[in-house]
Amino acid sequence: ALVVRFKSPKPRPREDSENYFLCIDEKHERQRLGNLDSSATVDLSIIVPAYNEEERLPVLLNDVRNYVAKRREKSSGFSYELIIMDDGSKDKTLDMAMEFARTHGIKELKAVKHVINRGKGGAVAQGMLCAQGRYLIFCDADGATRFSDIDALLDCAQKSERDGLAIAIGSRNNQALSGTVVERSHIRAFLQWGFHTYVTILGVRGVRDTQCGFKLFSRKAARLVFPNMHVERFIFDIEILLLARYQGIPVVEVPVNWHEVAGSKMSIVRDSIQMALDLLAVRLNYMLGNWTISNK
Repeated sequence: ALVVRFKSPKPRPREDSENYFLCIDEKHERQRLGNLDSSATVDLSIIVPAYNEEERLPVLLNDVRNYVAKRREKSSGFSYELIIMDDGSKDKTLDMAMEFARTHGIKELKAVKHVINRGKGGAVAQGMLCAQGRYLIFCDADGATRFSDIDALLDCAQKSERDGLAIAIGSRNNQALSGTVVERSHIRAFLQWGFHTYVTILGVRGVRDTQCGFKLFSRKAARLVFPNMHVERFIFDIEILLLARYQGIPVVEVPVNWHEVAGSKMSIVRDSIQMALDLLAVRLNYMLGNWTISNK
């Protein structure tokens, strides 16, 4: 009862300024965000949650830019949007993103500034709710995952898609079988094992790596998941998988290349305890019927 009462997340509504994005359009630099309920207007939406990522974000942006260039060599009509969700950063994350867009002429880059920090899950959900792609992916701002691995996620999602529903999630497991590479410290490996065991005990089974920040959704699947989200902190990945299971959305796990990048905002001890309590609160709220799921 105490966990449900005091640890249940309570997302705040958007501020008016958070309904707009910045881009390098000379006539309309500040434009209103789209809506997930509308029809897709681009092939792919890339959502990047960023909090104080002035130094690490350029690596990912270059990786995305190189991927798009190669993709357009094969398919000239490929369209995308790159949504940077600046989650209340105190550094120059937003300025850096806009300068990168101006330097490289990336009109597809959209930058949204949160008034205060929501948390990674909140930034991802808000980005998804305004995305315009047929497929939508969120990825970490540190560039730890090789972005070109998205092709494997897209391929697996399309093969497993059922009635327009599909989720493909990056995994840092089974690399020996897939030929991908993961570079991780021993402490991270131990914590991941412990967290996976805890997740399994609470009944979230069938996924070996729930926390990899590289997850792709069909538009229809995103519509069923993100309007129902409650969690705004690190444990939001688990709620995504719970909602997918409750609504019968196919989930496929795809090995990806990953390496540890310095500068993580996560405190190993404090945030691990917080994630354990958050996960318990999420599981209890769904089990007790405190949270209902809309299928609209």
